Amino acid sequence: MPDQTMPSPATSPDAPEPRASSRALGALGCGGAALVGVFLLIGLLAWGSWASTDFPRVAPEEMANRALQRSQEAYSVMGFTRTIEPGVEKIGVSTENTLGSSFCYDGGLLGLKDETIDGAYSMSHRWALDHVPAGQAVPGLRHLRRFLQDEGWKVTSYREGEHGGSWDLFVQRNDGNERMSFTWYPDREYFTGGASVPCAYDPEWKHGDVGPAGDDQRPPVFGPTPRD
Repeated sequence: MPDQTMPSPATSPDAPEPRASSRALGALGCGGAALVGVFLLIGLLAWGSWASTDFPRVAPEEMANRALQRSQEAYSVMGFTRTIEPGVEKIGVSTENTLGSSFCYDGGLLGLKDETIDGAYSMSHRWALDHVPAGQAVPGLRHLRRFLQDEGWKVTSYREGEHGGSWDLFVQRNDGNERMSFTWYPDREYFTGGASVPCAYDPEWKHGDVGPAGDDQRPPVFGPTPRD
């Protein structure tokens, strides 16, 4: 999935917050970088850590379900009706339906640190369809863009492929803590989508646990949003 899909984080926990375990990044090298580039880097890092410990306590199962619901809604809006079994056989070729979990970070002052936060995690869902023709992908993606804008999502990037290039749509909301991305490859008739939800603390996390919480989550069969 293209860059702008992945997570970042939303209400104070009642219990004392877990301590952050340090992972030193080392000195920033600035040799010759343009001043504007430095400001941009600092801004992005600060943005990613402004509320780095202000996460709710939510079980990974619930956050995984939220990410799945975001994907299902977009999938339905585009008019896709196929169902996708959990897993992926060959990335970039076969259908895909997977959940992922990643660490959350405490950036410290101006984001100039790189520390994982004990017990904090962010869930994301990724899906892909093969054999998606232009007649389905193009109107579907245009409709999805309008729909998401009406729903309060900010379009951060949108590109209609030229000369056979890919079509891309990236959106975010909640100060960038929720994100979705979509890409269609005309040459392969391959469509990918993904959704990430804000960071949360795992209520069952214990000192000594290894890896981000939720990394054992497995999605159900994926398809359009169920209708009543």
